Amino acid sequence: MIELQPHLLVVDDDERIRGLLQKFLVRHGFLVSVARDAAHARRILSGLEFDMIVLDVMMPGEDGVSLTRHLRTRTTVPILLLTAKGEAQNRIEGFEAGADDYLVKPFEPKELLLRINAVLRRVPAVKAVSAPKTLQMGKVRYDLDRGELWRGDDLVRLTSTESALMRVFAAAPGAAISRDRLVGDMGGEEAGAQERAVDVQITRLRRKIEANPKQPRYLQTVRGEGYMLAPD
Repeated sequence: MIELQPHLLVVDDDERIRGLLQKFLVRHGFLVSVARDAAHARRILSGLEFDMIVLDVMMPGEDGVSLTRHLRTRTTVPILLLTAKGEAQNRIEGFEAGADDYLVKPFEPKELLLRINAVLRRVPAVKAVSAPKTLQMGKVRYDLDRGELWRGDDLVRLTSTESALMRVFAAAPGAAISRDRLVGDMGGEEAGAQERAVDVQITRLRRKIEANPKQPRYLQTVRGEGYMLAPD
């Protein structure tokens, strides 16, 4: 079941590194969302919970240590810092800010995987109760707890298939999901549907989310990989 997969947030200003880490970690069984900087991460974290954050230290604007310090005032989510600086003082600064682990660049992806799994094994399985979670997409918002799509004060009616798609996408914002996986995760009568049928459902869903469905901003096509929900 998709909800049982650990959900990671990878924060790095380098688009290439973000993409490589996301693909590698998805291949090893994680749901992975990505953020391009601290401000982007804050927006995502305001609406979603994660099992762990993999956070680059050296970023333009607010750096990873500052963001870690901020997050520790409101959450106990595990944080693993990535940095090109390996001096003892830098590691100490990261740990004092509240990081759970520290990995120096360049590193082997396998070592990152081992460290992530080691940290997750130390985390209690029970999470604190959180406020209602939403994803914002321009004037539209999606309530994850209720599975409802809203435009302002108006409830947007979703079909059962559209509701199933939104739950799949909302579980992994920023992660590309293949057509094959969407067919399987929709369940019910749609479980045996062809990929073409998924494309039709995506087109219909875009009409309810996008300001301009022909130029989608939030429900994006990822060439060669499938579709991705990219909330604000």
